[in-house]
Amino acid sequence: MAETGLKDRIAPFLSKLPAVKRPEKHVHFQKKLMWTLGILVLYFVLSNISVFGLSAASQDLLGAYRAYFAGAQGSIILLGIGPIVMASIVLQLLVGAELIPLDTTDPKDQAIFQGLQKLMVFVMIVVEALPQIYGGFLLPDPAIAATLGVSTGIIQLLIFAQVALGGVLILYMDEIVSKWGIGSGVSLFIVAGIAQALVGGIFNWNPPYPGQAMGLNVDIAGLGARENLPIGIIFRWEWLLNNIGLSQLLTGENLIVLLYQGEILALLATIIIFLLIVYVESTRIEIPLAHAAVRGARGKFPVKLIYASVLPMILVRSLQATLEMVGLLLYRNGITFLGTFNQYNQPVDGLMFYINPINGLSDWVPQLAALNYPGIQLWQIALHVFTDAFILIAGGILFAIFWVETTGMGASRVARQIQKSGMQIPGFRRNEQVIEKVVSRYIPKVTVIGGAFVGFLTLLSSLFGILGAVSGTGMLLAVSITYQLYEKLASEQLMEMHPLMRKFLGEE
Repeated sequence: MAETGLKDRIAPFLSKLPAVKRPEKHVHFQKKLMWTLGILVLYFVLSNISVFGLSAASQDLLGAYRAYFAGAQGSIILLGIGPIVMASIVLQLLVGAELIPLDTTDPKDQAIFQGLQKLMVFVMIVVEALPQIYGGFLLPDPAIAATLGVSTGIIQLLIFAQVALGGVLILYMDEIVSKWGIGSGVSLFIVAGIAQALVGGIFNWNPPYPGQAMGLNVDIAGLGARENLPIGIIFRWEWLLNNIGLSQLLTGENLIVLLYQGEILALLATIIIFLLIVYVESTRIEIPLAHAAVRGARGKFPVKLIYASVLPMILVRSLQATLEMVGLLLYRNGITFLGTFNQYNQPVDGLMFYINPINGLSDWVPQLAALNYPGIQLWQIALHVFTDAFILIAGGILFAIFWVETTGMGASRVARQIQKSGMQIPGFRRNEQVIEKVVSRYIPKVTVIGGAFVGFLTLLSSLFGILGAVSGTGMLLAVSITYQLYEKLASEQLMEMHPLMRKFLGEE
């Protein structure tokens, strides 16, 4: 009774939070497409609006995680989807541990959950912005302060206001896409950011800014330091051919180094991971369905191998990013028991080093790792790889289970959806409990297997690196989300052609 009373008290407050109005009737496919494209254009515009008053000496605290936080360094949306993801993690953990008693299968509790999540996003915007501003990462420009005749403290407040505004805009842009567009804004922004990085990894002729290159930053065999080479693979090959020569590149030690510094292994890894993810995305178990009233009307309910999608990987990496941010802030204040960091804010030892994601060959090939981490031992490299593998696989399973249960993809919700649509499983009674028992043979197992497999794919792609300094996680997310977006577009077109399908898919 006390829990019910608390829910009744907070529900009116949560309902007053600003929200995008849900469409009252079906939104035509073309209109959904226009909303989605419009938000995508707005995202790119915002990613090119710099934070006023920000010093060029500022550092990107989330640089290593930029691919799946979907923000842009130095722009007003530098937080990206970080606050949304962290709010989701915190709330799912609290609900999963029953510290917040909510039944997400109940529409009333689901509305409270969504309201709490939005409130938590506002909190996370503040929690993620303030440490970066007052922790010495987002620095105010003294010249601008002097020109305006104000203190740097005022400029810091202006920076916070702009970053917070960007975080709020991302939140409501995501809500617009979810309600009026196709898919989700979070997924859309991730794909947009990673696609931009991949294009840069092919065509960008500029060298990376200090700290951007996540791999080897030293000269090997006279090929030139990696941080001085162009980012784009085309211009990198041109630089190597003009300055070293093909005959020298294809001999002895240079050939091995060319595979790494010339991004050839990264190119091969990008192609292989792309094909592998597309294949895995198409692997599914199909449960046959038949309409109870319309004889001959049949269908299938697909249970994909990656049933919980790859979004749980965002939750895993976001948790790592938060822990690393805490370690870095402690290190900046002279507390080093969690580890120390180099000038590029990358951990080099301690717990922070081991939980830091693997980012290519230079993190696990002994000869290359020794150049980035002088004195590193073989057991330390092995422990680093094992720790990242455990975090990805175990975290993938855990968050996949949470994702399925909190987004209505569990066996009970699926059974209810099939029952309401008038369908049944051939050979079984048309009963919700019976349907739930049948689908329970597949969904829980596939959720666990899929979560572990996504973690393994992420590790595999992270070990070899991806073009454009995109992490393995980023590549996995981009390909998988793009494939799911393609399926969503096909589904939307099908529903436009056959309006009765909307009822079965829960669109009306």
